[in-house]
Amino acid sequence: MRRLCDPADARRMLNPGPVAIVTTSWRGISNAAPIAWCAPLSMQPPMVGIVVHPHRHTADMIRFSDGFAINIPGPALLKQTAFLGSQTGMNNNKLESAGLQLFSPMMIDAPLIEGCLAWIECQLADVIRIGDHSLFVGNVVKVQADDEAYAQQWLLKSREYSPLTFIGGTRYAVIGDPMDAVVEVDVNGGLIVETVEERERREEEQAIEAEEQKLEGDEGLSQKKRAEEQDHRSVF
Repeated sequence: MRRLCDPADARRMLNPGPVAIVTTSWRGISNAAPIAWCAPLSMQPPMVGIVVHPHRHTADMIRFSDGFAINIPGPALLKQTAFLGSQTGMNNNKLESAGLQLFSPMMIDAPLIEGCLAWIECQLADVIRIGDHSLFVGNVVKVQADDEAYAQQWLLKSREYSPLTFIGGTRYAVIGDPMDAVVEVDVNGGLIVETVEERERREEEQAIEAEEQKLEGDEGLSQKKRAEEQDHRSVF
């Protein structure tokens, strides 16, 4: 069953992606704001983009300073990330109020946030007005990452070291459950959707679930799944 959605839902469907806590600094004043709309734009030279409303304090800070940093948090900074998104930096020091520790960048002025999983330093290359927002294009000048979280790709070995993502409203999640895509084709070049090994694994999992349902009953199995989901959420 398909359901028709509002065109504005497109932005939520393109999330989740890693939340970017964008830090800026100008005339000795630092600011931070979580940004959900960010993306790579070029490999050579390395360029990334973040989308910010032009009336936001963050937009002014980037324009004035000609630079910004992308700090990618994990679930340990869930509340701090949400807090930064609920406050304005025009009248108070949000970084200090959030109790975040900072360390010095390598090539720009914007501070970097301790406890994040990765850090991308950018020099402002361009600002492009798109609809009611502005795309801030950054030349990537330095990149650092926690080696427990990233080594040429997100390792996703544990929730603690997985990027925090934004779903919408007050809801966040973490990237997890990595899967390797093994592509096989038949003699005609068509995709084999399910290999013999994958079918055997699926049938084994279905048999185990059927046996559990037989032993515990439908209600017992439902309660078990709800308990597992509750344990999963309690990590936050």
